[in-house]
Amino acid sequence: MTSESQNIEFKVSWRDEYLKWICGFANAQGGTIFIGKDDSGNVVDLKDAKKLMEEIPNKVRDTLGILVDVNLHQTDQGKFIEIFVEQYPYPVNYKGQYHYRSGSTKQELKGVALDKFLLQKKGKRWDGVPVPNISVNDLKQETFDFFRKRALRNQRIDEESLKDSNEHLIDNLHLREGKFLKRASVLLFYSNPEKYITGAYIKIGFFESDSNLKFQDEVHGNLFEQIEKTTELLFTKYIKALISYEGLNRVEIYDYPKEAIREALLNAVAHKDYSGGVPIQISVYNDKLMIWNEGQLPENWTIETLLNKHSSKPFNPDIANALFRSGYIESWGRGISKMTEQCFNFGLPAPSFFFKSSGFWVEFRKDIFNHNDLRKLGLSDRQINAVLFVKDNAKITNGDYQKINNCSRNTASNELSDLVEKGIFLSSGQKGAGAFYSLKGIAQ
Repeated sequence: MTSESQNIEFKVSWRDEYLKWICGFANAQGGTIFIGKDDSGNVVDLKDAKKLMEEIPNKVRDTLGILVDVNLHQTDQGKFIEIFVEQYPYPVNYKGQYHYRSGSTKQELKGVALDKFLLQKKGKRWDGVPVPNISVNDLKQETFDFFRKRALRNQRIDEESLKDSNEHLIDNLHLREGKFLKRASVLLFYSNPEKYITGAYIKIGFFESDSNLKFQDEVHGNLFEQIEKTTELLFTKYIKALISYEGLNRVEIYDYPKEAIREALLNAVAHKDYSGGVPIQISVYNDKLMIWNEGQLPENWTIETLLNKHSSKPFNPDIANALFRSGYIESWGRGISKMTEQCFNFGLPAPSFFFKSSGFWVEFRKDIFNHNDLRKLGLSDRQINAVLFVKDNAKITNGDYQKINNCSRNTASNELSDLVEKGIFLSSGQKGAGAFYSLKGIAQ
């Protein structure tokens, strides 16, 4: 039996207020409202079905200005009406109110949410909105020079473009609409974008625990400056490096792969919802690093969509295009797979990605798979031997555990189960000779 969902709504009887639900479906992905069904989808018989067949289409047309298909169904349990609503390419309003279907609920759009909805229905994005009272001459020359050098080095522009004026460069990057610069221009090239856009900066903090902030920094300036300054701060002040020498050459090995952290930072900058007024936040701990930006996933996307091969759908296409032309990012939606691959090559767990409320997180875990850190987790010598064995060999069986630790099968089983409970090992789920364990989050 069909249940209520993003595209389906059940109502026992008709009320004119359900025009709001039709408005919500039209503004979202379309959907179907069944009149004469209870919340479980059971037919309850609609006594005035014939009358409603005439009234509903007229009320929808007169109040919302759209057309819907209204169909009458007869069953053994009685009659019900099906109202099929198509997705509309332009905003539909109910008496001046804009409703939107999200999940299995309807919400009235207001404030910033309404602004973003109306812009998207017009084919615009927040970063493409024009800004008055600022010209190309107000933008930072040093940032233009920086952009040209990066773009030339990464072969994203030709050498002739180095001679173009700043005006031509802005036009070629599609950062102007008519005589007005877009918001993206301000964020990318203005010396102090916070003058026009609240919260357009980055906060970094080092935490001993969630409630114990040891020190912090704020990074201001335009987006190019924020990217460079944040990367430098992270790898000079916040992230430790193991120093060694190869002959006379100093070699620094950091806790995390630099390119993966930089990729996550670029994603946060390119996909942040700058209308929220909240800075990007980077939290560094002894064993992990987390990057958060306000924003949302593309419509109908999940975290699983991100983890699989996907197209590139930047939240801020004008910003993303400029970052691509400068050589910072690719345009093929490979950022997630690149970060994961770099962590695997570095011997680290795969980064975690999760979306909560209005924000997106990426979390990197430090390599805790060394003797000292494993001891701090309360592991025995035998368990530490097993973890280091898996780090070198990708997996371990019960027989391997017995062999390297000279212990019984029961002891191996109990201590392997304990490693699974501690979240360090992942069981293959198989039984008997084919069963094995691997490090949680480490590439097989």
